[in-house]
Amino acid sequence: MNLSSTIKSIQDIMRKDDGVDGDAQRLGQLTWMLFLKVFDQREEEWEDDNQKYKSPLPERFRWRNWAAYVADSDGKKKPQIAGSELISFVNNELFPALKEKIDANQSPQHKVIKSVFEDANNYMKSGPQMLAVIEKLEEAINFHDFKIRANLGDVYEQMLNDLRGAGNAGEFYTPRAITAFMADRVNPSLKRRETVLDPACGTGGFLTAAIDHLRHQLSTKASAKDKRAIEGLIHGIEKKQLPHLLCTTNMLLHGIDVPSQIEHRNTLGIGWNEWSANDKVDCVITNPPFGGYEDDGVGSDYPTELRTRETADMFMALIVKKLLKENGRAAVVLPDGFLFGDGIKATLKKLLLRDCKLHTIIRLPKGVFAPYTTIKTNLLFLVVVQIAINESVRVSA
Repeated sequence: MNLSSTIKSIQDIMRKDDGVDGDAQRLGQLTWMLFLKVFDQREEEWEDDNQKYKSPLPERFRWRNWAAYVADSDGKKKPQIAGSELISFVNNELFPALKEKIDANQSPQHKVIKSVFEDANNYMKSGPQMLAVIEKLEEAINFHDFKIRANLGDVYEQMLNDLRGAGNAGEFYTPRAITAFMADRVNPSLKRRETVLDPACGTGGFLTAAIDHLRHQLSTKASAKDKRAIEGLIHGIEKKQLPHLLCTTNMLLHGIDVPSQIEHRNTLGIGWNEWSANDKVDCVITNPPFGGYEDDGVGSDYPTELRTRETADMFMALIVKKLLKENGRAAVVLPDGFLFGDGIKATLKKLLLRDCKLHTIIRLPKGVFAPYTTIKTNLLFLVVVQIAINESVRVSA
């Protein structure tokens, strides 16, 4: 059975479980289990490289010590915890430990574990069915196998694509053809060590496209330092728990060993004056949420001319004024007509024409984001060419 078929068979097992309701929960359930499985196998590699390596996970709760099958006296593989006891263990021991007993300040790895599990959930109610899922993962996922490692990222991307039909969960995914095209056009440079940020990163599609783009710049004689540098160039911020979990796992599957730079927070909830010059990046590639509104109070400290609660408007103001360095480049998915509104949109248009070189606008076909939305969308490509000395954004007519 190939990897894709294995994942589908796992999802079929979960459909039989009374606690798992819908594709989004099935994917969330599978992802935290997949995360622990893959993380454990990566730890085996880190232990081989460094005998002093210490896991951020309490020993009892490492995948190898509760989920991985072990050989009995006859050499047959058997589970370490009986199906009748498994759900109680996961709900009453594993999750409390990973949610409450991990100190995020101890190391970047601790931070990753803490952020992944702080809002994660175990939806499964059947111990035998969870054992069946674990057995499938044990059989199919060998991250030490280069072919499986390469294919797993692709299969995971397909799972995220399938999620588009799962109600509002579809908002987290941008088709790969678009993410790859935008990353290619923005063209972050590994040689110049250019940083890339997606401030609304969802499941990480733009970031994986940027990783692939940077890796294609590696020569056959690339040093280990160059290969490791890519990890430090990728940054993402995601507000919602499920896509943050999906994104963190996506980074792990795409070779980012410690994806601690995928932050679980609300970009728009960060105060206007909390952003500093150190936060600025060379490239922003993003599909920010549009058509929605932030809660009262969010954005209240934005400059008067840019004060709004509409999410796309807020993101564009941040990108131009706070996130990009001078000569920084951005590619943004925005609704058709964004540049032709009144009020805040008119102010943003003036900023884009005054402080930026808005050099390309591409209109996408209507059904690109179906079934989640049929809103017509455009791709905007820009370069920030002027950084004002002060933070005034008032633009004369």
